[in-house]
Amino acid sequence: MSAVTDVGRASSDSNDDRATTTDSAARIRRTLEGVLGVPATEGNRVRVLRNGQQIFPAMLEAIDQAEHTIDFLTFVYWTGQVGEEFGRHLCDRAEAGVRVRVLLDAWGSHTMDKQVLSRLEDAGAQVHWYRPLRRLRPGQVNHRTHRKVLITDEAVGFTGGVGIADCWQGDARNENEWRDTHFRIEGPAVDGLRAAFLDNWAETGPELFDESIDRFPDQPQPGSSLVQCVRGASEVGWSDVATLFRALLQLANERIRITTAYFVPDAELTDRLCDATARGVEIDILLPGPYADKRFVQLAGEAEYDRLLECGVRLWHYQPSMLHAKVMTVDRCIASVGSANLNTRSVALDEEINAVVIDDEIVAELDAHFEDDLERSVRIEPGRWERRPVWQRTAERIVTPVRRLF
Repeated sequence: MSAVTDVGRASSDSNDDRATTTDSAARIRRTLEGVLGVPATEGNRVRVLRNGQQIFPAMLEAIDQAEHTIDFLTFVYWTGQVGEEFGRHLCDRAEAGVRVRVLLDAWGSHTMDKQVLSRLEDAGAQVHWYRPLRRLRPGQVNHRTHRKVLITDEAVGFTGGVGIADCWQGDARNENEWRDTHFRIEGPAVDGLRAAFLDNWAETGPELFDESIDRFPDQPQPGSSLVQCVRGASEVGWSDVATLFRALLQLANERIRITTAYFVPDAELTDRLCDATARGVEIDILLPGPYADKRFVQLAGEAEYDRLLECGVRLWHYQPSMLHAKVMTVDRCIASVGSANLNTRSVALDEEINAVVIDDEIVAELDAHFEDDLERSVRIEPGRWERRPVWQRTAERIVTPVRRLF
């Protein structure tokens, strides 16, 4: 066969692959829009940020460039160097006349440095606490906002898994530098991120927005990514985040890659993962390894490993540091990145936000990060897992009755 013919066939195969990917993306988009009732927005520019060494500078740069408004929501804001730095930058903008609103979960941020808090308030920033512990009604104690959102000038948005704490600094080189992923977004999807902020802000005070400040501008379309912002609410029954995960697992035809910090699948999720492998879908799930920050949560998830391994799901333990990212990619064409884990807390108990991106280039970048992470991970082999010690099995049984709290 001639070289020209080889090239022609390769080009034809490549075109066929792209057409297949495009068809798959369109099918997934319409299905998700239909089951969630949340339209995907077009024309977004999305930048993938990997680990604190990329995430924190990008967020601080956006804060420094803000001239009009800053809306910032986080679950974790702990005492330390990173908290000091963010506080300083937010204070500078507030003193320059920028309207700064900071919303902190009262449980996740209860160890925040009180001096940083005082400086923010003295600088004119509006600081609210989500569900203050001293005023909680019994039904709210276990329902937090786990969302991480930053919006500057109603034009640039960030979301993902990172909190404001020193453990997220660096590049996941050792146990002191957590592994995580964030998105920087410009375009119409920023409205969805702002809605997630306002949804929680509305619970903390009477003023939802200020007509003299909030402009709600028509968003430009600076990129080519389709983005759907999916909110999870702390409510009885299925949340939209739970529906998103179920739909993605059902829609997959070829490959699913999941990175999650806290993995405690219920019977429903385990069934769907096994159903996917039964129809030929390759599934890899990357989980925290020796540096898991919540061992009891890890144990609760490990109770399901036997069945998942038996049905062909490949499980991996990340070795260098705590793995905190929440990323799912499906069939090389769609990705979900945000604050939600694959556990009961995220799908039923906490407020969450995930950005679903339909863009094969973004997905390829995330898949490349996944493959790099696998190089630093250990696969959980079925035979070896079956021979785990008695004390491990006992610990799994002990935490099983309270798995729904994780």
